[in-house]
Amino acid sequence: MKMVLKTGLVVLLISFLSTSCATAVRVQPANTVVVTKLHHPKVVVHNNVRYYRSNGVWYVKRNRGYRVVTAPVGVRVAALPRGYKVVKVRGVKYYKHRGVYYKRTGRQYVVVRV
Repeated sequence: MKMVLKTGLVVLLISFLSTSCATAVRVQPANTVVVTKLHHPKVVVHNNVRYYRSNGVWYVKRNRGYRVVTAPVGVRVAALPRGYKVVKVRGVKYYKHRGVYYKRTGRQYVVVRV
């Protein structure tokens, strides 16, 4: 009887200690998009950084390509990209294109955070 009890205790202890602690890992692609060529980009310098804007998408030059970045808040542009929408947020008129909000100041537009 003692032998059965010892064997059962050893089996129980081994099964308890050898339980799997498996972790689920999700592999996702990188959020950065790199483009090798831009179609007629507009160059905008803001805080000593050269930004390239093409079709309403903002880029920064990296190595041999252009990396997509978020529009820098406070940068001024002379013209809005094609396809913008006029929106009102809390009674203030903004111009929105691809998630970037612009506010008109005089003859220019400023990228703002809403």
